[in-house]
Amino acid sequence: MGSFSIWHWLIVLVIVMLVFGTKKLRNIGQDLGGAVKGFKDGMKTSEEPKEQIQQGSATAEKTVDVHAKDVNK
Repeated sequence: MGSFSIWHWLIVLVIVMLVFGTKKLRNIGQDLGGAVKGFKDGMKTSEEPKEQIQQGSATAEKTVDVHAKDVNK
């Protein structure tokens, strides 16, 4: 009752191909691949602003913080 052998997986694959058809499975694969590619591109673009923020923090260290006093008191 442990793991399935290669023959079990081949039979499952044949049944899935009969139920869905090869064209639908190919479309699902293309959609899944496009989603993964879009996710990777999104991760790359989200890393770019971090670099810009780190470069911006170097200029923030040169900023002087000034506290204003109320002279009317």
